[in-house]
This record gives sequence, structure tokens and C-alpha cells, in this order.
Amino acid sequence: MPRNKPVKFSICIPAYKSKFLKECIESILLQTVKDFELIILNDCSPQPIEEIVTQFDDLRIQYHKNQSNVGALNLVDNWNKCLSLANGEYIVIMGDDDLLEPDYLEEFSQMISHYPDLNVYHCRSQIIDDNGEARLLTPALPPFENVYDSIWHRLEQLRSNYISDYLYKTESLKKQGGFFHLPLAWGSDDITAFIASAEKGIAHSNKPVFKYRSHGLSISSTSSNGLMKLEADLGYAAWLKAFLLENPHEKKVQVVYRHLVENQDHYMKERKIFTMTKIMASNKLPNVWVWLRHRKQYGLAAKDILLAAAKSRNMRNQA
Repeated sequence: MPRNKPVKFSICIPAYKSKFLKECIESILLQTVKDFELIILNDCSPQPIEEIVTQFDDLRIQYHKNQSNVGALNLVDNWNKCLSLANGEYIVIMGDDDLLEPDYLEEFSQMISHYPDLNVYHCRSQIIDDNGEARLLTPALPPFENVYDSIWHRLEQLRSNYISDYLYKTESLKKQGGFFHLPLAWGSDDITAFIASAEKGIAHSNKPVFKYRSHGLSISSTSSNGLMKLEADLGYAAWLKAFLLENPHEKKVQVVYRHLVENQDHYMKERKIFTMTKIMASNKLPNVWVWLRHRKQYGLAAKDILLAAAKSRNMRNQA
């Protein structure tokens, strides 16, 4: 049954970078749906986060500051701190240099009206550059799908997503333990959404109301955090293995479920190759020796590392 009752939203920004923060806040305050709170969590940044926030005279803004810097390694801790501060019925975590279209919350409100019992909703995104110019769209998706289809298409790399194009039912997210922790949040958005949609599925909107600012290969793709991303890939694989131990029994999902069970090792190897490819692409001369030294630790073969090095050249040339 469609839901007509208005809902309250929590939009949360774990803030560290200040370059686009003012523009980010402005895009949120321009929402056509007005009933929301904006929680800004300063991650003990050396940049003038508080000075930017105090420029806005809006009672919907709540400002908080960490006592010490959580940083990129434990980024999910900031997401969960935001979750603990949220009073809205639904919550979204916002990147501090990304933007919302004015009808972002309105679009999610319409999805909630059509699918009121779900725990997670998702929208299409625009990929923008530093100047705010749209460069790409994430793939169009079905209005509704079950978790097995979500996992399958994601592992096939047929879609891309970001933490801010998901909206969660706050209480349900708290009950599932909050955002799933992986180092550098590498894959945390995937698994959090999979858990939230495991029982009831997920709704999608093909209207691109979120703008993700891409800074190219230099952001979140440096070799210094490469091994931590492989640690995250191991955690991703462990979660998937445990999740697939339970047979869903519904006939309509059996084909995809069996495919995932039989091919999960292949998918996880491909994910690790993709991770190495993206890291290596950030350097003109990929340091394959780092990966070769740790190949046993991460279940890699020498040919996997060499394949990633070859692919990284193409990725760098296309960037």
C-alpha cells in the first residue's frame, strides 16, 4: 500500500575537505522537501570546516566535531557516528565535495511512497568533474530487485554506486549493526546495502539526483593504501561466503543464487585484480613488486598481478 505520510530525513556530512563544502551544503539546503536535519561532523580537520558551517543561518544544521581525526582508514566509523546522531526516519551519508539536485529528497520520497516497507533505496548518479560539469551517468537499474540480483550485477561490474546514492531506514540500519566496516570503506557501501535489502529487496530511481565529484585516479587510488584495499577485498569475500551459506529457497532466485555460490571465488579474484588495476593506474610505473611480495597473503597468483599491471596502463590512458 502506498504511503502518503511525510517523512523526516537526516542528511549527514562527515567533513574533512573544505574546498567544495560550502557548495555541498548549499545544494542540500535547496531541497524542495524541507523537513530534514543536516548533521555536519568535522573529522578534526585542519581546514576551516567550522568557519564554513557558521556562514549558514539555518536551524536544521547541527554541527559536531570529533575529538581526534578518524581518517580514511576508518571512514566507516564516521558514517556510524553520524548514524548515532541521526533523528530522522531515513538517513543518507553525504560526501563533503558532492552535490544533490534540488529534488533529491523528493525523488526518494516518491520511492518510499511506492515501496514503504523497504529498508534501503537507491538513485542513479551523475559523475561530475572539479568544475561541476557532468561527465558520465551510472547505469540505469530496474525499479525493484532482490538482493541476489543486486550482488550478481555488482560483481559482474555492470553497475557503479556511491555511499550517497543510497538512503536507509534509520532504525533498520541501526538494528543491522550500522554501516558494514571494511578498511578505507572499500566495498562497505555494497555490503551495507546487501544486508539492508536481504529480506525485502531494494528500490531504484533512474532519475540522476545525486552528483558524485570524481577527482580521477589520484583520489582513493594511491599505492600507499593498496594493501589495505586488498584487506577489504578479503573481508568482502568472507561476508559473501557466509551470506551464501543460507539457501533462500524461493524458486525465483534459485538460478542466480546457485550461480553466485558456484562462481564466488572467481568474482572475488576479479575484484582483487580490479583493485590492483586501479591502484597501479595511479602511478606511471606500477610497482608490481609490492604485490608480488604479498601475493600469498592475499591469495594472488603472479599472473593476476601482471594482468592488473597490463590493465592499469589502459585505465591510465583512458583517464
